[in-house]
Amino acid sequence: MKNIKLLYSLVLTSLIVLVSCEEGDKVFDQIVEQETRGAILRTINVISSEIPIGSADSNFSVELELQDQESGALSQSVEVWVAFADNSIAAGGTDLSTAEVLAETLDVASMSIGEFGLPRFTYTITLPELISVLPIADSDVDGSDQFTVRFEIVMADGRRYSAADNSGTLTGSYFSSPFAYAAVVVCPPKPPTAGTWTVEMQDSYGDGWQPTTSGGGGPGLVVTLSDGTVYEIGLCTPYEAPGYDCTDGASAGTATFDVPAGLTEAAVFDFRGDFWGEMSFQLITPNGNTVADIAAGTAAGEIAIDFCKD
Repeated sequence: MKNIKLLYSLVLTSLIVLVSCEEGDKVFDQIVEQETRGAILRTINVISSEIPIGSADSNFSVELELQDQESGALSQSVEVWVAFADNSIAAGGTDLSTAEVLAETLDVASMSIGEFGLPRFTYTITLPELISVLPIADSDVDGSDQFTVRFEIVMADGRRYSAADNSGTLTGSYFSSPFAYAAVVVCPPKPPTAGTWTVEMQDSYGDGWQPTTSGGGGPGLVVTLSDGTVYEIGLCTPYEAPGYDCTDGASAGTATFDVPAGLTEAAVFDFRGDFWGEMSFQLITPNGNTVADIAAGTAAGEIAIDFCKD
């Protein structure tokens, strides 16, 4: 009798466990079926993120790969939104920054399939195209201004994914899926303006320039033209023989140098250093424009000229 009860108990327990497992599997399956996942655009290559002024071919360009739960089959299109940030507002001027505008809608079905079986595409938009879709004119765009290009995935079921849905994992190095990119407006290098350039120099301590040693150390600025002409510039110091044709003035002074017309293709402006963190100066072109403003304590090296300002 005990054996029969034991057998009955074992059978009943097995049935309960079996039913419980089946119910558990159903619940798990329901959770999996109800789970929704998004989509990402992985950055393959940022081809161009600088937009030089003055060239109709200058552009922003990026190669992207689309990934969703079914290798792109759940995604319908990718919208491209652009905006303009006016970072070159003159004193008292108007901020010409714009809100986002839909520039284009890309069909996922027309994208090529990449090496991992996922849709890939290269998107390129030129400076004239950016200006044409935004409420700005050519004359509104200047150096240091910025365009933003943002992509938004539209799923077949109507869901949307873009930069606002991102996490640190997606924007990091593994997925590299920021959805939004910055395209900075720059001015291409050009030959230095012919004529007389001016260097306005200051020393905050009032004892001339000491660029490389505590006592002096030669010129603080060396300008080398492409024809081989070299100009050595700096404020005279009372601590040692300067060794070059320095400019008088313990606290401030002005030097000039000439760039020949038609002969100079480029110029290198080499700042030798600031030993005490007291030296500052400005470079002014023959047009009267300040194209470099070097603050005290700036590290030694080649000075970047803002070509947009001349």
